[in-house]
Amino acid sequence: MDVIVAAATQNVAAAKQATRTIPIVMTDAANPVGTGLVASLARPGGNVTGLSVLTPEMVGKQLELLKELVPGVSRVAVLWNPTRAEHLLLLREAAGAGRSLGLQLQLLEARGPDDLERAFSTMTRERAGALLVLRDGMFLLHQTRIAALAVKSRLPAMYEGKDEVENGGLVGFGPSLRDSFRRAATYVDKILKGAKPSDLPVEQPTKFELVINLKTAKALGLTIPPSLLQRADQVIRPPSGKAT
Repeated sequence: MDVIVAAATQNVAAAKQATRTIPIVMTDAANPVGTGLVASLARPGGNVTGLSVLTPEMVGKQLELLKELVPGVSRVAVLWNPTRAEHLLLLREAAGAGRSLGLQLQLLEARGPDDLERAFSTMTRERAGALLVLRDGMFLLHQTRIAALAVKSRLPAMYEGKDEVENGGLVGFGPSLRDSFRRAATYVDKILKGAKPSDLPVEQPTKFELVINLKTAKALGLTIPPSLLQRADQVIRPPSGKAT
């Protein structure tokens, strides 16, 4: 083959392990420098280039939106996977953002699906007022279950992607994956025309999406501030309304 397109950090790493010569265009890859996929964003230096989705400051924005959504919140649970190296970077950023926002963070690990019930039980027991779910392949696989557990636990939850919100999550803010895949096509085009991956800088996200699920808000008994609704890129409404 002439080029491989791989989505998500683990899949890009698997492709790189399989070949050091075939060009690899990555999308949805978190912290490609920290995970060793590329030498640097400006000069990748190997056979991998493409789009990174890791913007640590985004976690601060997610916490800021959560506080706007639940003004009285003081304790926010953070669901993370300790097997993901990039989550440690995100947690450091979250700690600083939490302090500036006057939020106490409750860090809860989940390495596999069997850990989810325990994590939510701990959130309830320790009286978390909201939840931030870091992006993770296992969490995505069980996104419907996580959304249901959040509603059952009466926790307004923030996610990174619109998929989670379309499957029952309350609110999502993060890079547009659709935009990333479209931009990946330009890398493929350049490589097929003779460009070397090592010379093509890795791009950071430029388009972000705010998605809100009013059906989930209703189930939580939560009123979404009009200011948030006005800024949303997509609002998912109960069956009697329309999705914008």
